[in-house]
Amino acid sequence: MTTTLVETNNREEALRVKLSLRECLFGDKAFYGKVATVVIPMIIQNTLSNIVGLLDNVMVGRVGQLPMSAVAIVNQILFIFYLCIWGSLAGSGIYGTQFFGKGDMEGVRATIRFKMMTTVVIVSAWIMILLSFGKHFIALYISEDTTAADAAKTMEYAASYLAVMVIGLVPFAITQIFGSAMRESGKTKLPMIAGMTAMVVNFVFNLLLIFGLLGFPKLGVLGAAIATVISRFVEMSIVLIGAYTSEKYRFFHGLFSPFVVPRQMIWPLLSKCLPLLANEFFWSMAQAALLQAYSTRNLAVVAAMNISGTISQIFNEVFLSLGNSTGIIVGQELGAGRLVNARRSAWRMINTSFLSTLVMGSLLATVAPLIPQIYDVEPDVKVLATRCIWMVALCMPIHSFANASYFTLRSGGKILITILFDSCFSWVVSVPTAYILCKYTNIYIVTVYGIVMGVEILKCILGFILIRNGVWVRNIVGEEE
Repeated sequence: MTTTLVETNNREEALRVKLSLRECLFGDKAFYGKVATVVIPMIIQNTLSNIVGLLDNVMVGRVGQLPMSAVAIVNQILFIFYLCIWGSLAGSGIYGTQFFGKGDMEGVRATIRFKMMTTVVIVSAWIMILLSFGKHFIALYISEDTTAADAAKTMEYAASYLAVMVIGLVPFAITQIFGSAMRESGKTKLPMIAGMTAMVVNFVFNLLLIFGLLGFPKLGVLGAAIATVISRFVEMSIVLIGAYTSEKYRFFHGLFSPFVVPRQMIWPLLSKCLPLLANEFFWSMAQAALLQAYSTRNLAVVAAMNISGTISQIFNEVFLSLGNSTGIIVGQELGAGRLVNARRSAWRMINTSFLSTLVMGSLLATVAPLIPQIYDVEPDVKVLATRCIWMVALCMPIHSFANASYFTLRSGGKILITILFDSCFSWVVSVPTAYILCKYTNIYIVTVYGIVMGVEILKCILGFILIRNGVWVRNIVGEEE
């Protein structure tokens, strides 16, 4: 009997099955068909979202370099909130994905209810924090050598932008609760449609409100924030309507009757939710700390990295979506008790993700000199942005392997390992490296940027060892019975 026909729900037996190199690297038509069903809508949605983000950036950039830097600062702060939401949902999502694989719809509903409860707490806390301390956070990103006039204008732009963006936190959170459950089921089309519609709305209102077209007021940065909030409500409405009108999402039916989470599920869910929430929070804080470290050089660095990050995200989206899909596909295999196939699928997804970066990284490097030219910023900012983009393209394969490894480990509920792998690595290695090189050396900032990204090759080595050892191969919903 060949290994492709061997299957078992016993972990020890599954780990003893020898997999050939070919079947680990390449799947059959059915496998790639399943991957395409899950990942293509995600790639389309997120890529278009990032393209709109790029256009949004360009529009704000046409207003001026200080407004663009202000928006970049606020978005970095809000990024921490977004990751807190995603982290809290991811903990429940580990169970949700495996319940889908098992076919237990009541288990799925319990995880969605739990997501709602935790999200209410997170959103409430963040609204209070941002309203109370938002200006203090913004001030951390304004370097000391910035002139008083530029610092005051940057603060003014950022504070007004943040005040409006806070309104959009609630619809964003609701969309993520329902959208994450849809993606965990492998049905990603509706979130894609909702996201694409929201992007169009955002883009249209950006034109109208940033520049004051067709008789609308010319609001600049404030207009960009209003457009984003409007798009958040549109996206939420489409997701909610689809959730309750489509038979594909029958697991939402009966969600509120009764609105309870079985007592025996509370601790298992909390044990996954809280650590992942903490991990995403501390990882996002690390990313904010990295930008703050880079910003100590000057505000031009913030502007350049904002340009670089926006365009790079478009090209990174393929491997990022493949990473998310790895968690879904592998998690469903684990929940269904197909542990050998979960191992096989994990390696195939990692290889697919890695190979995708060879293409996307080459394309990103090719367009690197072109994109910064559409921004109305100083020539030195354009040069700096181009070089940062080249560095991202060079390091893309490293990031893809680390990303797919992370989602594979998480799919089996290995939360402690993923925390060590993710946020702990960022704070112990990446952030100190950035601060030391930025503050105590004269090394060119792009070189510093490359070194900080390059050290993630250590994560790739660790990820390879952990995945090969199979520590993540666990059917956690089967263990709960």
